[in-house]
Amino acid sequence: MNKLLVLVLAVWCGAAHAQTPTTNPMPDGSRDMYAGLGVVSGARYEGADDRKQRALPVLQVQWSNGIFISGMSAGMHLSGRPTVEYGPLLAVHPRRNESGAAGSIDDVQGFNTLLPVTMRQGSGRGNPLAGMDEIKARPEAGAFFNYYLAPEWRLTSSVLAGAGNDRNGMRAELGIQRLAARVAPHHTVSVSAGLGFVNRAYNQSYFGVTAEQSANSGNPAYRPDGGLKDVRLGARWNWTLSPSWMLTSTVQASRLAGDARHSPLVERPTNVTVSTAFAYRF
Repeated sequence: MNKLLVLVLAVWCGAAHAQTPTTNPMPDGSRDMYAGLGVVSGARYEGADDRKQRALPVLQVQWSNGIFISGMSAGMHLSGRPTVEYGPLLAVHPRRNESGAAGSIDDVQGFNTLLPVTMRQGSGRGNPLAGMDEIKARPEAGAFFNYYLAPEWRLTSSVLAGAGNDRNGMRAELGIQRLAARVAPHHTVSVSAGLGFVNRAYNQSYFGVTAEQSANSGNPAYRPDGGLKDVRLGARWNWTLSPSWMLTSTVQASRLAGDARHSPLVERPTNVTVSTAFAYRF
């Protein structure tokens, strides 16, 4: 069951922070599938000062041959060693329009927003994305590599390329996870920390402002370099209601760093995302 807890929560990070589920040994020809629905509250876009609440579908499927689908990402476990996980990884980086709302998981997967959007323009200067080009959803391809320091501690890493309108944005993730620790019967808690790195093309697409965009939006022109993009801390609580049902909740704090943090599109460099969902095992 502990592996289930890791699998389901991989969906919450969506395309923003692609995660890979742990290897789940199963009989040949079998599969595990988890599906559910919850809600998430987070920044309207990376660096926004206002927040949006939306419905969040939870979907995770893993087959005995190592192939998995986890929300907006998919991949395959190729390692036969219990302490090492690696393989190819695919993901969908969501689009971003002037409202920022099009980059949500529910929009990409066809789910409608159930809760009202809360708009709070703390900067007093309107919407920084107004007049900026829409960034289309793009498929990304790459690989992941994870290493177990101990059965309950895992170092994680992934590299994905293909984001942005020119499809030349690249991002890499490095992290550490403390897998589910039992704190009471049917209750477990996990914690994680991570760093995100991007190339110049990625930062220019999502945090840069060209001369033409500056004229259209009123934002000052800005040409960021690549490097460290953000740092993250997260915690997850899982309540196993029955062998088939689970309530899972997360909180994640992230802070933009480097050139991304100084973008004129960024109103608030630090944001907190909270979410909760019911998941059913088929």
